[in-house]
Amino acid sequence: MKKNKTFSIAIFILLFVLAPHLYCGETQTIEGHWTGTIDLPTMKLEIDIDFLKTSEGAWKGDISIPAQHTVDMPLGGIDLKENSVTFAIQGIPGDPVFKGTLSEDGSKISGDFIQGGQTFPFSLERGAAFKVLAKKALSSFDTLVERGLKELKVPGAAVAVVAEDEVILSKGYGLRNIENKVPMTENTLLAIGSASKAFTTFAMGVLVDKGELEWEVPVRNYIPWFTLYDTFASERMTPRDLVTHRSGLPRHDLVWYNNLTTDRETLVRRLAYLKPTADLRTKFQYNNLMFLTAGYLVEVLAGKPWEKAIRDLVFTPLNMKRTNFSVIDSQKDPDHALPYIEREGNLELIPFRDITTVGPAGSINSCAAEMSRWVLVHINRGKFKEEQIINPQTIQDMHLAHMPTGNTPALKEVTPADYGLGWFVDTYRGHQRVHHGGNIDGFSAMVSLFPQDRFGMVVLTNKNGTGLTELLVRHAADLILGYGDEKKDWIAEAAEQKARGEEEAEKAREKKAARKVKGTQPAHKLEAYHGIYAHPGYGSLEVKSSGKGLVFVYNEIQAPLEHWHYETFNAKRGDDPTFEDTKLTFRTDVNGYVAAVEAPFEPTLDAIVFTKKPDARLFNPDYLKKFVGDYTVAGQTVSISLKGNGLTLIVPGQPEYDLVPSLGDEFVLKQVKILRIHFKMNDEGDVTALELIQPGGITESKRVEKK
Repeated sequence: MKKNKTFSIAIFILLFVLAPHLYCGETQTIEGHWTGTIDLPTMKLEIDIDFLKTSEGAWKGDISIPAQHTVDMPLGGIDLKENSVTFAIQGIPGDPVFKGTLSEDGSKISGDFIQGGQTFPFSLERGAAFKVLAKKALSSFDTLVERGLKELKVPGAAVAVVAEDEVILSKGYGLRNIENKVPMTENTLLAIGSASKAFTTFAMGVLVDKGELEWEVPVRNYIPWFTLYDTFASERMTPRDLVTHRSGLPRHDLVWYNNLTTDRETLVRRLAYLKPTADLRTKFQYNNLMFLTAGYLVEVLAGKPWEKAIRDLVFTPLNMKRTNFSVIDSQKDPDHALPYIEREGNLELIPFRDITTVGPAGSINSCAAEMSRWVLVHINRGKFKEEQIINPQTIQDMHLAHMPTGNTPALKEVTPADYGLGWFVDTYRGHQRVHHGGNIDGFSAMVSLFPQDRFGMVVLTNKNGTGLTELLVRHAADLILGYGDEKKDWIAEAAEQKARGEEEAEKAREKKAARKVKGTQPAHKLEAYHGIYAHPGYGSLEVKSSGKGLVFVYNEIQAPLEHWHYETFNAKRGDDPTFEDTKLTFRTDVNGYVAAVEAPFEPTLDAIVFTKKPDARLFNPDYLKKFVGDYTVAGQTVSISLKGNGLTLIVPGQPEYDLVPSLGDEFVLKQVKILRIHFKMNDEGDVTALELIQPGGITESKRVEKK
């Protein structure tokens, strides 16, 4: 038992701070990069060592232990006498010491690691630094990128690759502007889309390090009014839940998409009206609105806009000066990429999409040169150059899987991804990988990290929804990790799949009218569908005339409507094709008025029901004055009076009734909802009578003329 306990202590120390020793001979040098192992009884613990001789003649060194996530830990106590190398790990229980011998040719060091009375053999071999080997491995990478651009019809790409503490590749390929044939550069600004999410969680992590935020405390502790549709989730939702896609809500993306008029706080308040499809923490459902909420939480805690907080907590420490938060700002920069989409085999320029409202989930724009610094701080466990920007433990927490996605295997080389804090987590050919893509109109991005192997890369492109970003990551990883000889041609395979997919899509488009019922007509005149329709979570949707037909407008996106069948209309392609082939179905109420419209805005739920709002005039006191007065029938007089912005009905001997504006320019009695009032007017617009509409009949009261 005593022996096992001593061995456990040794392993415990190795988990945290193994510091190597090395030999410094007078005629030989140990300067350079070394790799090797400490041979424990149950495993060979891989170690990675660098030695450098300072200008003062002293030796410096650091050690990395991939299995224990120990990176560039400083070495001390290095002593060299003849061929003997000795160094100790100072300040660690058990007095750990390395004692070894440098081989005659200077290529190997071998000896014993001693700690707490236990001895374990170790051996090191001199070799080129990993970053040197990685850079050499990418000698053919330019050709791969150019081929990928051509075969997958991508205008351009900006790529940066980082190994250890060095950027080993940073350049642009192809074009950032097809029309003017302007080349892409490492400094070209492109949208990174959802890769922005990790910047939000990084800022949250810095706040955690400062003691200003706790991952597991309910959000309501910081935002007391925070409310979701589900009461339990409202009370229990934590910051960690916000950024792991386990809120229970599906995407509900159209709430924010192209919404430039609603502020972040209002959108967070709207969450109370958005239905979930699962219980809290039971199902992975990607949700941008939760990241918007996380960004708003950062604003609350930092006391400044999310943009300012990210710049202060992330961009400034990483010297990311040109990186911004809006495509509007990108277009002011002389080196920015234009957005493209492929339609029917051709690349078309499309408008920039401003998504600053949902910025914490995806509005950042950057370039390969500056994104390389973002990769560096993650590969080096929160350290950039000599500054520790964020605690290593906090970075590691972000890179751990916190929510299973439930995905099934699709490729033998890649395990199904789970989700960390703003990152997907999987393994590629057995190597831990942390990554996040980004797709927003005209741009696709991928940031991919291999923390244990200490390299990572970013790929930014100016094409909508291209998979080239991930394919280039796989090709680069194959080269750096030594799998290039397997001849896996990811690009060729994807190009073949793309061609097959385009054929199937064309067949599907040809059949899209098969479900249309022919020979039907709308139940109302087109004017009856006009109006503003509202939903407490989704906001307003407007239907109005355009030429001889109808259009609907949502979040300032306008789509022409064609009658499909019965009360369903189909959205045709407009200047903005977002709603092309979206089907809107109108509802008629018991009074024969078009009262609501169903819109399939969230695929995982029943259609979202927007309720038609009464005419805005009925809320205007200047307009309502025309109805004020006395009305008489069968000798009884009733009065209509103005009270604030509304009307009231006064019947002798009865309580006062409030009139609530309704459809058809009518009013409902608030206290007796089955009763309605309709005011009759002549051709000149003068009010002549009041009709009281009841289930059993209609009573008309003539207006009493003023004397």
